Amino acid sequence: MREMLEGGPLDYLTGDYLAELTMLILGKDRRKDPSLGYARTFLRQLTDCLALAHERGVRIVVNAGGLNPAGLAAAVRSLAQEQSVEVDVAHVEGDDLLDATEEHGWKGVLTANAYLGAFGIAQALRAGADIVVTGRVTDAALTLGPAIAEFGWDREDFDLLAAGVVAGHVLECGAQATGGNYAGFTALDTSGALGFPLAEIGEDGTTVITRHPGSGGAVTVDTVTAQLVYEVGGALYANPDVTARLDTVALEQVGEDRVSITGVRGQSPPPTAKVALNRLGGYRNSVEFVLTGLDIEQKAGWVRGQMHQALTVRAPQQVTWDLVRTDRPDAATQPEASALLRCHVKDQDATVAGRSFSSAAVELALASYPGFHVTAPPGPATPYGVFDAGYVPQGDVPHTVVLHDGRRIDIPAPSVTAPTALEDPLRRADRVSKETGPRSTAPMAWGPVTQAPLGRLLFARSGDKGGSANIGVWVPSGHPRREDVFAWLAGWLDADTVRRLLPEAAALDVRVHPLPNLSALNIVIVGLLGEGVASSTRFDPQAKAVGEWLRSRNAPIPQRFLA
Repeated sequence: MREMLEGGPLDYLTGDYLAELTMLILGKDRRKDPSLGYARTFLRQLTDCLALAHERGVRIVVNAGGLNPAGLAAAVRSLAQEQSVEVDVAHVEGDDLLDATEEHGWKGVLTANAYLGAFGIAQALRAGADIVVTGRVTDAALTLGPAIAEFGWDREDFDLLAAGVVAGHVLECGAQATGGNYAGFTALDTSGALGFPLAEIGEDGTTVITRHPGSGGAVTVDTVTAQLVYEVGGALYANPDVTARLDTVALEQVGEDRVSITGVRGQSPPPTAKVALNRLGGYRNSVEFVLTGLDIEQKAGWVRGQMHQALTVRAPQQVTWDLVRTDRPDAATQPEASALLRCHVKDQDATVAGRSFSSAAVELALASYPGFHVTAPPGPATPYGVFDAGYVPQGDVPHTVVLHDGRRIDIPAPSVTAPTALEDPLRRADRVSKETGPRSTAPMAWGPVTQAPLGRLLFARSGDKGGSANIGVWVPSGHPRREDVFAWLAGWLDADTVRRLLPEAAALDVRVHPLPNLSALNIVIVGLLGEGVASSTRFDPQAKAVGEWLRSRNAPIPQRFLA
């Protein structure tokens, strides 16, 4: 926060503190203490920076209120009073639908929060708020709200609202737009800490993404593309205020560390609001057996059999095994000679997933495979959460601004909506796929091919959306034959090819959505993460490295593109 305030001029400072997993964590906090439920990190940052922000005239918009925006707003007012800083603090509420779970048939839910839009934030700013605290709004709303307040954009200015959503989506993950988690990082100066992006938004929706002078990282067409394709579905990006058409976004490098975003088009928002639902799924535990040297498969088979026998009296409801072959022959170090055998268990009973499981693993120590040891002693079972999404009519979700003086302003739901906004991406994906050319059944149509890692040609970025994994794959902007490479990519990398390259997806629903303006494909692997991040037992439970796995896979790449 201090970096951004001291690094250069700002009108608004936004902060995205919430993720699907964060809401579960805050729900547990609230269970222990009803006065909690908000992101205390923000309050610590503000303690250091409140006077500085006020002195510089920077207004602050954050979703750090989590499950208790009123509580955080009160805490901010107390802080301001302690520091003798005069600021107006407003908050936005209504997203918390926990009291309505029975009405909607959501059983055993710990948190139930609808994603609100940006018009409540805009109303608070127009009423003079210096700091706006929200609960679960969409990430992009933190940027769109100030733009609406500044420019007076209306409910049906869909192109302008979509431009604000796109700008907000680029900013929402901080340094991911300035080189963080970026596949082309080897071309960047990574010797220092990465800076954060900022958006210069015009009244016509035209945006320039940049960063403060002297801050780390870079802003390029590719770093911005990396964030644009991150954790989205198809070409239609549905938000409560507008559905942004990502297939209309045009990016251009207009200066060093300056990328313009133009051409964004929008259409009516969906009639329903998405509701993030978290519930406690049970208890989990795990142990990692280290297998060293020769006969790795046989050692793994022996200990698996032993554990199966030991757990038969009361077997956990779910047992998952992963053998990770990190070993290599004739290794010069012991770690390089070792593989990891992971055992994950889940059960509704904490004792079954805890002591019974832990004891079974420990008691094998002197009676199993040669070289038996584990990476850490098994511990007690821990509770895990399950994520799900619900949908309710937008008009059924309260959206209320509470101003500094206690006045309450209700924000009406959008009057113009499009019932097919959430369903259309799948149909659109099929249509665009055909328009970009037939599936390439004959790779030689592009000339001779070479088996090479996809990452020699393409960049990627991946992440999670509930129980699904999203992978954005694109042709780097500097490639001299970018259009041809994308035409090949769109014709070759279909759902079956994804399943072949990523065998974990072999039995799953895979959807491929072309984004021609960005020379990109967005791939959704439905169900790869099971019941969500907090429940997943994958080695990479948030799918953050699935894109890098895909880039490492060998593929028949036309030689003309590798020159």
